Amino acid sequence: MRRRDAAAQVGVNVRTARDWDRGIRKIGNARLHADGRRIDYKTGVITCADTSTSPAVSALEADLHPRFLTLLEREQIADLHRQGASLRVIGRELGRSASTIKCEIDNRSVEGVYRPYRAHRAWVKARSRPKESKLAKDGPLRDYVAAKLAVRWSPEQICHALIREFPGEQSMRVSVETIYQAIYVQARGGLKREVLAALRTGRTRRKPHQAPNERTRRFVEEMVMIAERPPQIEDRAVPGHWEGDLIVGTRSESAIVTLVERSSRYVMLGHLPGGHTAEEVRDVLVPLIGSLPEHLRGSLTWDQGCEMAAHKQFSVATGVPVYFCDPHSPWQRGSNENTNGLLRQYFPKGTDLSVHRPQDLEHIAQELNGRPRKTLGWETPAERLRDLLTAT
Repeated sequence: MRRRDAAAQVGVNVRTARDWDRGIRKIGNARLHADGRRIDYKTGVITCADTSTSPAVSALEADLHPRFLTLLEREQIADLHRQGASLRVIGRELGRSASTIKCEIDNRSVEGVYRPYRAHRAWVKARSRPKESKLAKDGPLRDYVAAKLAVRWSPEQICHALIREFPGEQSMRVSVETIYQAIYVQARGGLKREVLAALRTGRTRRKPHQAPNERTRRFVEEMVMIAERPPQIEDRAVPGHWEGDLIVGTRSESAIVTLVERSSRYVMLGHLPGGHTAEEVRDVLVPLIGSLPEHLRGSLTWDQGCEMAAHKQFSVATGVPVYFCDPHSPWQRGSNENTNGLLRQYFPKGTDLSVHRPQDLEHIAQELNGRPRKTLGWETPAERLRDLLTAT
């Protein structure tokens, strides 16, 4: 009988049935594992049974992943080792690498003697190694991570910034996954507001991306397509080429223009509190692009939204050509799409964007431009743009 059918017949959840199969018992908000660990999934606290003398029998006899040595294999290692077999011979006999056998004998021998049962008990005892998370302890590391999450840095940005700012301090190191796990455990504890502030998606679990909405061509003006864009724009070798789009507010009554420079990932935002017609978008784009030095006004890439119906007037006013993406191809403006995703943490979908002032947009743009980027070798867009301006 399938587990799902058995669970339905007994009247329990499938997850509960799976826990039973694994020897896990639920006690209140915690689960008691067969090896003695007690995990409280509401607080994230892990407590362990006292195994100072010997691990639990259930842990010794638990089914293991094939990559782990079993007790039977350890007995074979001891027998062959006593017979004088080489590491390679023992490895071929067990179907393991010679290095695995060497590590097992070197690390588990006591006074030069390898005893399989003692080795297996020592391995089981050390296997779970429950320990407190680095971020569960008060200190400079936790304070640094919390401060960067407060200004919406991603865990990966925080991880690499620690290496740059504290090159000789091993205590100031934390992995990306450790930061994510700390956030997710807090989320299970009911701290939804903190998670929404720390995770850009606002979700407590990772989900696959959904298919993009269908888009149609909005105007019939003659367009220069992205396939005609010069190759130096495509490979980001020359600065001054921009990608643009709109973030639209509730009921499509307000919007924000977003511009991203392809080489430096520098962000500029335009204020559209009352609407986003073609004329309104043109009137915001012209001064935005016009505020740049001439050598940083190379081109603009946009999708086929109707807000760019006045693209020819924009090009005449600024001297910047506009290239249009193919239908249903947002990846052709990948930098801008990624930036819009970051901006949604500041401007959630379904909110009124007209309440934000131009000064607010400038502050948010500065915050984004001050974040280190993986694609820039963990430099910030502001640093990269500054280098471009000083180089010329």
